[in-house]
Amino acid sequence: MQLMTDLDRIDEHILRELSRDGRISNLALAEKVGLSPSACLRRVATLEKSGVISGYRAVLNRAALGTGFVAYLTVGLSRHTKAAREEFERAVLTAPEVTECHNTTGNVEYMLRVEAADIDAYKRFHTDVLGTVENVHSITSYVVMGSPKDERG
Repeated sequence: MQLMTDLDRIDEHILRELSRDGRISNLALAEKVGLSPSACLRRVATLEKSGVISGYRAVLNRAALGTGFVAYLTVGLSRHTKAAREEFERAVLTAPEVTECHNTTGNVEYMLRVEAADIDAYKRFHTDVLGTVENVHSITSYVVMGSPKDERG
């Protein structure tokens, strides 16, 4: 994968449009960005090949799927070893409730996004998953009450 740092305004426009609607037809995209369909298709292919576009996905309605309870968690580990990090990461990689896991700088090692059916399901995750990882030292939960802006793809 090559690093693509020289995006022009047309590439940036293509990326904005695809971020809004990843299912837009090439013809409609070409019209929006002012290119011929063939030129637009070549640009999109170049953006994909370079890794600037790493994939496409459906945005799911979690409430409709029964996982409308969302919390962000910060997790601190008691040991700062490679083995402790690997143990924690193995635990969260197998937990379907964890939709994001980020190793961070600062006072804690990890930030998680957790989605569950309700508070009881979240409590089970908290106890049965995080509560069984030996080196988890601290957990702080931030329950999402609303999301006035959410641009995750």
